[in-house]
Amino acid sequence: MKHEDRKPILLAPGQGRSYSMGPISAIFKADGEESAGAYSISEWWLEPYSKGPGAHSHNEDDIFFVIEGTMSFLIGEAWTEAPKGSFVLAPSGVTHDFENRSASRAGVLNISTPGNFEQHMPQIVSWFEQHPPGKTGGS
Repeated sequence: MKHEDRKPILLAPGQGRSYSMGPISAIFKADGEESAGAYSISEWWLEPYSKGPGAHSHNEDDIFFVIEGTMSFLIGEAWTEAPKGSFVLAPSGVTHDFENRSASRAGVLNISTPGNFEQHMPQIVSWFEQHPPGKTGGS
């Protein structure tokens, strides 16, 4: 797709393509053709005391900005608490994870670059159906 063929996007709060994974949900705002494969932008929401996807790494950079609550991040081998307004960069190949260890819902804006991440969401949703996220120790 040519860059000049891309269309502007304007979404109201909560709008986008939603994926439910039990206590985790994702809302994709732009990906694939919308970004000409350059990036993927999504919101990830975790209910209180919810574990995340588990420690993993991939070829994309993952950029997180905490938009609500406090999220706990594993970057490399260390866990860090990240309150609202925190910025986290997990470079390509670095092991990372996130979870919500608090009593309140927490959310992050995620930018993955390069893009086309959303194409993996059906398999990710299916994986979570077979391996429901656990609870953190706070509940």
